[in-house]
Amino acid sequence: MSLLRMALLFVRNIFRNQGELALEKLALRQQLAVLQSKIKRPKIRPMDRIFWVWLSKLWSNWRSALLVVQLETVVRWHKQGFKLYWRWKSRAKGLGHPKVEIEIRKLKRRMCRENPSWGAPRIHSELKLLGYDVSETTVGKYMIHGRKPPSQTWRTFLENHLPDTVGIDFFTMPTATFRILFTFVVLRHDQRRIVHFNVTEHPTAEWTAQQMIEAFPDDKAPRFLIRDRDGIYGHEFQTRIKNTGIEEAVCSRRTPWQNPYAERVIGSIKCECLQHVIILNERHLKRILRSYIEYYHHSRTHLSLDRNAPVPRKVEQRGYGKVVAIPMVGGLHHRYRRAA
Repeated sequence: MSLLRMALLFVRNIFRNQGELALEKLALRQQLAVLQSKIKRPKIRPMDRIFWVWLSKLWSNWRSALLVVQLETVVRWHKQGFKLYWRWKSRAKGLGHPKVEIEIRKLKRRMCRENPSWGAPRIHSELKLLGYDVSETTVGKYMIHGRKPPSQTWRTFLENHLPDTVGIDFFTMPTATFRILFTFVVLRHDQRRIVHFNVTEHPTAEWTAQQMIEAFPDDKAPRFLIRDRDGIYGHEFQTRIKNTGIEEAVCSRRTPWQNPYAERVIGSIKCECLQHVIILNERHLKRILRSYIEYYHHSRTHLSLDRNAPVPRKVEQRGYGKVVAIPMVGGLHHRYRRAA
């Protein structure tokens, strides 16, 4: 019986397609190599999976030679390969929206901080007028959203009231004969201008009220007046101020920071001028103050005024000529300009 079977196999092999015979031998040899491994449970490598998926496409009778794994396993491998192939085939070159330039993102956040009441349409319109081509959706994505409703900043609120606000204050200066002189200063907040000053040895409420009348003789009186709780601002002063339509804003006790601009200008006068001279008398002090205030208004630069003077100075280009120094305040300070 065995001889008959061998004869039949021999006849079948003679008439079998030589291509199928070669593929069958290749499949058997590959499985033999896996089984001969020292590992008890053969480990199927990615190359083994690729081999069987490839063989199932080329040979219709590949199932008859499969011994290591089940048929469903090969089918699962084929489906996984199909998914991976089409995932690679249909991959996008650039995922998502195009990246927004860092300059545009910073500008949008800056607009949000400086204009808390603006929405995405307003910011998008501003960017469009500046030549930036972005969508309104992108603008909304990079906006800064606060927890509270939008509100103006304290700086904006104060700057809107600066033209209608003045600060007043006194400071003392000893003379060479040890007398004490009182200097009264009136400062407009909008341009940091000293609109009036005067010196006396015996200040009173009537004298102080008269200084306010001299500082604003016409209809240019401000709406708000910031002062401290000094006793010099007595009943006579308060009545005069009320009759001119000025509303007083009295600082709290021991809080000079509530009248910062007046305190700052007095500090500048003392530090940059009066601490370097010996005052002889009232007339001498007035002359020194006039000289310094002229320098303060027309030459001294201020950080709050964009590094310019209260009376703006023009920018002189390099080609205008050589730089020369002009002494001011008796030589304590200098103004630099280009000589034509």
